[in-house]
Amino acid sequence: MKLQEFRKLVKEEFGEGLEHATPANVREFVDRIENEILQTKFSHRIVLSEECTSYEEVIKDFFAKTLELPPEEAMAALWTLALDLAFAAIESQYSDRFASLFQDIE
Repeated sequence: MKLQEFRKLVKEEFGEGLEHATPANVREFVDRIENEILQTKFSHRIVLSEECTSYEEVIKDFFAKTLELPPEEAMAALWTLALDLAFAAIESQYSDRFASLFQDIE
């Protein structure tokens, strides 16, 4: 997949400035991208080592293998991961904020 195609896909999903991105639709987009695009339209597939025994090792393995990808594929994989992590943090903040608001309702 060319970088221009990836940009078009992202903008169609979330708008030019990502104004339509939410934690929920980002999660759906990332899942769809990982299943439909990253595995089928990229010439290289990252296969993480089964020897990884911790999340830290998995992350290190992912980033090490991403360095070996063609630049456009690496950029799409890293951008997708960054988007997912950023919106997961936002979702966590919302969850914490709303939990305190509804704490006394039970």
